[in-house]
Amino acid sequence: MKGRRKIQPRAKSESSPTKASHPVIGTTGKNLLRGRFKAPRLPEVEAFTASLPFDRRLFRHDIRGSIAHARMLAKVGLITAAEAREIEAGLDEIAREIGDGRFRFAVADEDIHLAIERRLTEKIGAAGGKLHTARSRNDQVALDFRLYLRDEIAAVIALVRGLRATLLKVARAHVETVMPGYTHLQRAQPVSLAHHLLAYVEMFARDRERLEQALERTAVMPLGAGALAGSTLPIDRRMVARELGFRRIAENSIDAVSDRDFAVDFLAAASLIAVHLSRMAEELILWTSTEFGFAQLPDEFSTGSSMMPQKKNPDLLELIRGKTGRIIGDLLAMLTILKGLPLAYNSDLQEDKERVFDALDTLKPALDLVAKLWPRIRFDRAAMRAAAGGFALATDLAEYLVARGAPFREAHEAVGSLVRETAAAGRSIGELTLDDLRRYSPLFGPDALAALNVDSSMRARKIVGGPAPETVRRRLKQLGRG
Repeated sequence: MKGRRKIQPRAKSESSPTKASHPVIGTTGKNLLRGRFKAPRLPEVEAFTASLPFDRRLFRHDIRGSIAHARMLAKVGLITAAEAREIEAGLDEIAREIGDGRFRFAVADEDIHLAIERRLTEKIGAAGGKLHTARSRNDQVALDFRLYLRDEIAAVIALVRGLRATLLKVARAHVETVMPGYTHLQRAQPVSLAHHLLAYVEMFARDRERLEQALERTAVMPLGAGALAGSTLPIDRRMVARELGFRRIAENSIDAVSDRDFAVDFLAAASLIAVHLSRMAEELILWTSTEFGFAQLPDEFSTGSSMMPQKKNPDLLELIRGKTGRIIGDLLAMLTILKGLPLAYNSDLQEDKERVFDALDTLKPALDLVAKLWPRIRFDRAAMRAAAGGFALATDLAEYLVARGAPFREAHEAVGSLVRETAAAGRSIGELTLDDLRRYSPLFGPDALAALNVDSSMRARKIVGGPAPETVRRRLKQLGRG
């Protein structure tokens, strides 16, 4: 089998599938596992226990794993090379049938694994019945799920990288754009919009790191564990791992079939990404409100009101904020599924895939849409600058006094009194004269008035991690393009 292609079945094909030449095993609607039982299951039991309605999305990964398994069986002599070629060709045709929507699923198939095996035996006869040699659905589904999630985590990492790259691009355009930083949702100190955005860049860097760690723990090959105790047949697990691109194999057969920590790892990472997106969405909702007036929401990302013609609602951002609870719920559900399970495999684990599928289906479009939104937002730099001044410069005055020998607590008290009395008089801190300042401390000199300027305040904050433009530019240079 030299020079064989990589295991990657095509999704689409214009050609018709080959008709089954030996439709004697596993005809449509016949359950392949009922030989032990005299009576058939009730239809409602079949409907309740079937995972086929949702796990069919694993079909490409199931077929990839099955082709690798068949090649290994041929290598160790458990099937012939001709049978392996038959199996591989049949699986390729089934991949095209499912991809084209021509495949006929049956409830009796229970899951995607039996559906594919049933169709394979319809197509190629007895050779199809040999595919499951030295394999259980327990290790088969663990393999399929890991293959699927390995691909999907890589896709999520790419989306996170894309969002970070977008944020960096927007930040580079706003190094000098002054805005108020907040604590307790109260104006605190001047920062730049670029510095604010870099906080999210740091968050998403941690998210990417967590995803990469989750990917490493997902990329472990479980096939060969069988139902829980491996097989007496002379299989070659390392060959299958190489065929499928796994660098590690599961070292304990019981753990191999019962482990879903990798799914929890992904869901935990996804939950934190969703939380970060939610915080970002909340800030954009605030900034684009009339009350803040810092930015304008693009029309193509807004929704109107059914009653109030003037409204421009941030529905997309609200749904991203709301759907965060859904992803966190998927994580909680997964942990709850696992918490009481004895070793090894239990059918409770059938619930794992819907949790992961739901999280992926929610998270991926959210990341994509937020990345598309940011470059279209228009910021009102004047409004942001105006909000950054005033009493937000009070800390600069206190630190001015500290730099001239005042204990910080005395400086804090003096400036606190200044703020209280200035506000009571209906004045702005920017209106104060040197004489006004000296009423609160004789340490104020003529240069103190320079501390009442937002640009000076920003430039003075040159510490590593600070908002000074030179510091932010240096950090942007370190980060590159994301």
